[in-house]
Amino acid sequence: MTVKTVTSMKNLKLPSCIVLLCILMGCASGETYDVLIKNGQIVDGSGKTSYRGDIGINADTIAAIGPLEDAMGKEEIDATGLVVAPGFINMLSWANESLIEDGRSQGDIRQGVTLEVMGEGHSMGPLNEFMKREMREGQEDITYEVSWSSLGGYLDFLEKKGVSTNIASFVGNGTLRQYVMGYENRRPTEAELDTMKLLTRQAMEEGAMGLSTSLIYVPSGHAKTDEIIELAKVVSEYNGMYISHIRDEEGGLLEAVQELIEIADEADIRSEIYHFKASGNANWDLLDEAIRLVDNAREGGLSITTDMYMYNASSTGLNVVLPKWAKEGGHSATMKLIEDPKQRQKMMDEIDFHVPPDKILLVGFRNKAMRNLIGNTLAEVAAERNQSANETLVDLIYEDDSRIQVVYFSMSEDNIKKKLALPYMGICSDAGSYTNEGVFLEQSTHPRAYGSFARLLGKYVREEKIIGLEEAIYKLTTLPATNLNIEKRGALQAGYYADVVLFDAGKIQDNATFEKPHQYATGMQYVFVNGTAVLKKGRHTGSFPGRVIRGPGWKKN
Repeated sequence: MTVKTVTSMKNLKLPSCIVLLCILMGCASGETYDVLIKNGQIVDGSGKTSYRGDIGINADTIAAIGPLEDAMGKEEIDATGLVVAPGFINMLSWANESLIEDGRSQGDIRQGVTLEVMGEGHSMGPLNEFMKREMREGQEDITYEVSWSSLGGYLDFLEKKGVSTNIASFVGNGTLRQYVMGYENRRPTEAELDTMKLLTRQAMEEGAMGLSTSLIYVPSGHAKTDEIIELAKVVSEYNGMYISHIRDEEGGLLEAVQELIEIADEADIRSEIYHFKASGNANWDLLDEAIRLVDNAREGGLSITTDMYMYNASSTGLNVVLPKWAKEGGHSATMKLIEDPKQRQKMMDEIDFHVPPDKILLVGFRNKAMRNLIGNTLAEVAAERNQSANETLVDLIYEDDSRIQVVYFSMSEDNIKKKLALPYMGICSDAGSYTNEGVFLEQSTHPRAYGSFARLLGKYVREEKIIGLEEAIYKLTTLPATNLNIEKRGALQAGYYADVVLFDAGKIQDNATFEKPHQYATGMQYVFVNGTAVLKKGRHTGSFPGRVIRGPGWKKN
């Protein structure tokens, strides 16, 4: 009790014995907080057993946690029956364009995501004039001016425009390569490599979380291992992370995992495998050996982690099954090759389906006239056209003048459960964060865009009990925050930023399906971002308190 409080009690002329008793028992009025969350089941992110308690928030900060029986709040929330946890971290977000269109991030906020980490192999900077033009020409339903040139400039642009979630990004090696070398498939000269290293330094000092690669795509995959190591060494100097969509998730999975381990070792850098998986039925049994490789590397002292989304289907371009030579120069080069009858035939002959055509679902077209095909499989469209699947695939890409977004049903449900149990497994969506209205309904999508985090808590924690609630929250919060080296986020602790979620563990549920993906998850009641309520009683408030979260190399101007 402060002297001021005692004085005020004396002014009330209470008997001295009562004053003394109040001092000893603490019966004077307690602290007043901007927000007081009372009687919640607190799961603090550490993985330790939950407990009942209260949380006081002042401005953007958690001011106190514990039994705050005498405290008051300018706003009070009775969290009886609700879990109170740190905000969730989406380790692989493709919200970089969807947040430009609608900063509310509804699909993810309604699941409890308070930080979108973007930049899988391709980042929104650095950009030269050719890249800006290509970005403008490649826009589909979401259109915008490319008013920035650097990665830091993009993040500042998004924060200034207004976002509900916090945002962060890696710098993509594909973006660095394109800036310096375009789509050329060759080793960089010494001068070109030096330029990429300089651009990497600039991105790290602008706040990038580290270096990312997506090695099945061009131009990211044109980089050899030694080139990646050189860039990763720069990032290591800033205590950043290397994170990778590894070079092969199918038959070459083990070699691809070993490449990441080599990079982590040679560059002395914390590393993570994006959406860790064995894709294609014939490759499912490779997962056990891939896990063993990671475990051995960790036991040997390397800091290697993984992340995953909660579905047995992936989503990317239909063009990924084209032969490598057909994609080397980027999309425009592919289109020119298709126009050559001999090259078109060669392309069709060399298509490598890792998933049968009846397991490839069409979900996104650039050409509005082709969107009647959304919801069909490649096999169904081929049959309707009386063509082979190979010919249909090439024709669709040419007719749509895009890579075409599809869903590949290629993974094992048993492997999902096996991966989830790994102690170093984080969680991602590998998707944008959409609103189920307006421009977003022009296309279909993978249900992970609306359900990955809720599916973890509903299906795999509550229903199937693959892991416990405390462990799941750890994977969503403290684990990724630690891996990213983010300060004062990812846990419920006094002095940490108030990214806080409240949800009903008995009701949280993903509702999105492959047939009807644009459906919000339910069960999340409150979401606070930097102390501001973005979700109240399950409804979005329209607030935009999101901030840029900068990596450890950031140099404030």
